[in-house]
Amino acid sequence: MPAIAHSLPADVISARDGLIAFADREIIPRHEKHHALFDDPRRLHRDDGRFSDELLQLIGEVRTAASRAGFYTMCVPEELGGGGLGHLAYYVAWEALFHHCGPKNWLMLYALAHWAFGPSRLLEQITHSARERFLPGLMDGTKSMCFGLSEPGAGSDASMLKTRAVRDGDGWRISGRKIWTTNAPVADYCVLFAITDAERAAAKQGGISAFIVPTSAAGFTVQRVIRLFGHIGGDEAELAIEDLKVEPWQLVGKEGQGFAAALYGVSLGRVYNSARAVGYGRWALELALEYAKVREAFGQSIAEYQGVSFPLAESATELHAAHLMGLNASLLLDQALPAVKELSMTKVYSVQVGYRAVDRAMQIHGAMGFTNEIGLTDAWHALRIVNVADGTNEILNRTIAQRLFKGDVEI
Repeated sequence: MPAIAHSLPADVISARDGLIAFADREIIPRHEKHHALFDDPRRLHRDDGRFSDELLQLIGEVRTAASRAGFYTMCVPEELGGGGLGHLAYYVAWEALFHHCGPKNWLMLYALAHWAFGPSRLLEQITHSARERFLPGLMDGTKSMCFGLSEPGAGSDASMLKTRAVRDGDGWRISGRKIWTTNAPVADYCVLFAITDAERAAAKQGGISAFIVPTSAAGFTVQRVIRLFGHIGGDEAELAIEDLKVEPWQLVGKEGQGFAAALYGVSLGRVYNSARAVGYGRWALELALEYAKVREAFGQSIAEYQGVSFPLAESATELHAAHLMGLNASLLLDQALPAVKELSMTKVYSVQVGYRAVDRAMQIHGAMGFTNEIGLTDAWHALRIVNVADGTNEILNRTIAQRLFKGDVEI
């Protein structure tokens, strides 16, 4: 029996089901064939922490195969050559991928263009020259990008940026530092945010501009890979930008109005992370349900004990609510409504209940829950991170409260 009363649009269902079939055909078999690679962190990463050539080859294969099949760019605007599906399809597709593949088959991260790594509506604002140079490779999956916003002193409060773009002829020279830039160690391009008008930026009236730059440009350096949770490598990086020359055609949108692009990118990140949390949470819940039915203690299955069954019931309830919130926020965005409060609510709630569902599943599995082969620890790590990424829970609660006190009290 379906848990959601209203039917999804036919094109969204088709895209979702097609992606799942693609995962069964192109992603899960690659993990099975190359299990020795994926089980060995030393083969997955180089000495400097970047992804190994062997892994990059597989990532590229998935991206290009997904592009040829029409899935990779299905949510990219038609104006850019994509499928034109909206936020609802984006949420539904990501939730389905995370739910179906789980954390062990993580090449699925490259089956659909992630807003910060590949083409998205964000690139509608790049110039014609930039489209000619950068868009073909991003669309066919042979190239990737990153989103250079966060800085050592500017995380959730992006208005604290210190990176500066100073006029040089008809272009600019950019200098500064970036941190937590996902995909930067292997990206070909970066959307880089810098202050072009310090006075306006200080007054929070604009003054921040966005530029698209090749990561191979003189003055752009991946200073180090940031390792998390004791891992030997990763895809987060700290960047050093030193006297980087950019031309007018590299400006994204209008000068001084890059903060709006940054906010839109972060909003897409919140849709993505909400879907990720619900998908992983559902995967973990179903894993725990199956285990509880077969694991016995004191003469009966542990599913018979309220200490096991009640936490699972709570997680099912929470995940159902989070799923509905995600669908609703996505529909609001597709209606061109800002949905600031609703999207903040969705992200802050989804990442907490998804994390809680994984943690409960680990507890129910006992010591087995901590083992590498099950994958619960991988999901636990991922969802612990997204409780901070694209706006911490505290910042989002602050945003929700501000909207409420301004009279936005419809819930």
